[in-house]
Amino acid sequence: MQLEPPVDISRDDAAKEAAKELSKPVYGQAGDSLVTRAINKVLDWIGELLGDLTGQSPDGHLGLIMLIGLLALVVIVVLWRAGVLRTTRGTKSAAVFDSARPRTAAEYREQAEAEASSGDYAAAVRSRFRACVAELTERTVLDERAGRTAYEAVADAERVVPALRDSLQPAALVFTEVVYGNRPGTAERYNVVVAADQAARHVSTRALVQG
Repeated sequence: MQLEPPVDISRDDAAKEAAKELSKPVYGQAGDSLVTRAINKVLDWIGELLGDLTGQSPDGHLGLIMLIGLLALVVIVVLWRAGVLRTTRGTKSAAVFDSARPRTAAEYREQAEAEASSGDYAAAVRSRFRACVAELTERTVLDERAGRTAYEAVADAERVVPALRDSLQPAALVFTEVVYGNRPGTAERYNVVVAADQAARHVSTRALVQG
């Protein structure tokens, strides 16, 4: 049986390949979050371990194993950034509203505009999505429910008005990532939530009554 040629990868090469992979735009902007620093620590540790193992393995097979491990880490990073592996500590911790008596949609909307004007897009994303959910509640698309999460709001609204899903789903993702996932707020992300809020404001209550 013909064996594959040995793979001899050094610590520096592995670290460069991992850094190159993680720097791709698909992984998004992580910011200086605890998650990013933890990933960097793991990469450093793997690099050191890889250096030790390749030094003890002339055929480089252990280096190949460690490279596979690095690729597995990349997959975990992708899933984390996409929100698949993120969990919350309970419904209340990821709820859209953090108070038992939320304000009106107009009040949240006004606050969001002020925050966006000052450049605080993270706060603006939070306030504008709250405006969106409050608007849907005022229009009776959603019922009053304490502790509702962003994704629950999308699911509940979609059952009543299926057309809302296309605008609400991306906004819910932005809200969750920015407010609970340590992702940076940006003008682009804020505009995604603005689009969802505008869709909520144009829901036909006549259609709801007829349905």
